[in-house]
Amino acid sequence: MKPWILGLTGGIGSGKSAVANHFASLGVHTVDADQAARWVVEPGRPALSQIVQRFGDGILLPSGELNRAALRQRIFGEPSQRQWLEQLLHPLIRAEVSRHLALAESPYAIMVSPLLVESGQYRQVDRVLVVDVPEAIQIARTVVRDQASEEQVRAILKVQADRAERLRHADDVLLNDRDLSWLESEVERLHHFYLGLKGGRE
Repeated sequence: MKPWILGLTGGIGSGKSAVANHFASLGVHTVDADQAARWVVEPGRPALSQIVQRFGDGILLPSGELNRAALRQRIFGEPSQRQWLEQLLHPLIRAEVSRHLALAESPYAIMVSPLLVESGQYRQVDRVLVVDVPEAIQIARTVVRDQASEEQVRAILKVQADRAERLRHADDVLLNDRDLSWLESEVERLHHFYLGLKGGRE
């Protein structure tokens, strides 16, 4: 039987990677849309040459790989450039994710995506799990993890869907405001619940 697909999302610093890793350690097949986004712009892939054609060689690192920081800078304040990039990459990322999800042998598989709601990827999944965290914790964690300023983190939060919008799409919410062992026990509780579902529904 084909596994059903759980979409896992959460804002920056919410702990969705820790959640995904624990599901994976329980034998659940997980595919990370962020990783797929890296694969589709690897040297030799058609997407990279289209990006270079549009933005010039300055968008590459000396190694020939995409300079993500430079690209981010180019599109950050330019909605039309960002739109062009999204139209190029989103279908490729979707195809890459689908290809990897199709390899799943667990009863359900997980698509991890920070932009599950914003990019419309939630339409590709049977159920949505949102890792939620109060904004103050989110900012504090991200500042420490990314050595970023609070101002930079707030700018990223503005681009991501707001909490209310994410929660509106959620079938399940995991509130990650305690420690890791509590988080892992919540993941295990959800995992047992998910094993009993057919097609992601009760």
